[in-house]
Amino acid sequence: MKNYQDELVIKSITNIAKDVYEMVLVGPGVKYISAPGQFINMKINNSLQPYLRRPMSISDYDDNSLTTVFKVVGQGTEILKNKEIGSTIDCLIGLGNGFSIQDLASVVLIGGGLGTPPLYKLGKELASMGVKVTTVLGFASKEDVFYVDKFKEFSKVYIATNDGTMGQKGNVLDVIKHENITFDYYYTCGPERMLDALVEAYPDFGELSFEARMGCGFGACMGCSCKTKTSPYKRICVEGPVLLAKEVIVNG
Repeated sequence: MKNYQDELVIKSITNIAKDVYEMVLVGPGVKYISAPGQFINMKINNSLQPYLRRPMSISDYDDNSLTTVFKVVGQGTEILKNKEIGSTIDCLIGLGNGFSIQDLASVVLIGGGLGTPPLYKLGKELASMGVKVTTVLGFASKEDVFYVDKFKEFSKVYIATNDGTMGQKGNVLDVIKHENITFDYYYTCGPERMLDALVEAYPDFGELSFEARMGCGFGACMGCSCKTKTSPYKRICVEGPVLLAKEVIVNG
């Protein structure tokens, strides 16, 4: 198994939007992350409740620390937000394939809600290579918006909210079309309906990161398998979470 297991130490937990928290973890196992878009699988407690680990995206990392962002939606994430600073969490690290880093003229990053964080490190890396980066972020409402200033560090940022309380009213596709945003390639992560809509609009030149319920996180249980055009099934935790647009089956 290429991923690494480590007890990472909680350095900080910060509330950054409604029910959304940013957590910084440190430990030697972080150095096993090899690409933006990979994820970790956390064991929330030492007890059997909650039983399954929780897959969490990585918004940023270096050789000794990583940052993850989560929303409190149930028992596991409620426990997670109340963890003590300095305590440890058992993590499987460097899971999944991650996004490809390509030398392109221009790209657009398209994030939807909790799908926004995995694009941050990717955007930083691309911008450092001289790639023109534009970012489009979609949220339900103003109170859900986060990470705008972070993406402004390296890109022009457009916001869409469903209720129109911030940015343009509508979704990310509405913004791309309204602002006439052009790009050579796109990278995206967010709700499956948003990803399906992007594949239908741009089927040939993009990468999409999918979320899925999973048991193990390293391919043994097959619980996160999905149909693709290039293989009968791919496991989101191993062959994903990033899939090419041209291999995605809409509603597959």
